[in-house]
Amino acid sequence: MSLLSTFRRVSRENELLYLFLHNPVAQVAALIALLCICGAAFSPWLAPTNPYDIASIDIMDSLVPPAWSDEGDSRFLIGTDDQGRDLLSAILYGTRLSLLVGLLSVGFACTLGVTVGLMAGYFGGRFDTIMMRIADVQLSLPAILVALLIDGIARGILPRDQHDHLMIVVLTIAIGLSLWVNFARTVRASTMVERNKEYVQASEIMGMHPLRIMLVHILPNIMGPILVILTVDLAVAILLEATLSFLGVGVPPNQPSLGTLIRIGTEYLFSGEWWIVIFPSAMLIIMIVSINILGDFLRDAFNPRLR
Repeated sequence: MSLLSTFRRVSRENELLYLFLHNPVAQVAALIALLCICGAAFSPWLAPTNPYDIASIDIMDSLVPPAWSDEGDSRFLIGTDDQGRDLLSAILYGTRLSLLVGLLSVGFACTLGVTVGLMAGYFGGRFDTIMMRIADVQLSLPAILVALLIDGIARGILPRDQHDHLMIVVLTIAIGLSLWVNFARTVRASTMVERNKEYVQASEIMGMHPLRIMLVHILPNIMGPILVILTVDLAVAILLEATLSFLGVGVPPNQPSLGTLIRIGTEYLFSGEWWIVIFPSAMLIIMIVSINILGDFLRDAFNPRLR
């Protein structure tokens, strides 16, 4: 049996893979997202220069237009920013930082939300009531306001000389605490449905520990909705990080993310240096849209009524 026929047989048996192979839009989105992730992960090797290395930056090279312009420089494919950093290198490193914060914050939100949702849906009672009322209050507030509040509290508590060193940790916690509610409410609802099924009741009769029942029996059966929220909230987390950095309360200026580059670019947009804001904005939009398309595909794939 050839490799191609084996792959086709596996795709027919795996419904998710079969649907993916018959959805060109999802395939293009996955390819774009993979290129963004690879570009960010391998930025130290792909970037022409290191934008964090002061020795490689010359202020005389600031605001150089893209290489195809009349005043462009072949050393800088898409131009430089106000500090003379190669914009392509800054975008690759900025994407790396934005993805790192997004992945860490979504991982933290998923862990916290799934834990709370499983316990609330399985045990119910007072714990369920308290946690869901907290979730209801947080849902009434925009995620950006929650992240700003937590970020401001952390800045007030931490010593001033530690702000730059701990800012990624603070951002991760702030964004994660603003996104855990979606996981908690979805997991709670799914757990309450699974809680009344026969296989869970049989496990309880056999004397299994509740923690084992939740992790081994219930959690694998509710992974579909969790994966959908995980994908969608990853795009939200990246956008939140870019927004916070755009407002000047995100990552340190010496480690620019996409939001910082966009904020810098807006200051020069009306003076003719359009490339400083256009290219980082395009990178952010392409990455978020591709991840959202993958999230929509997973939502449709795990819900037959939406196909």
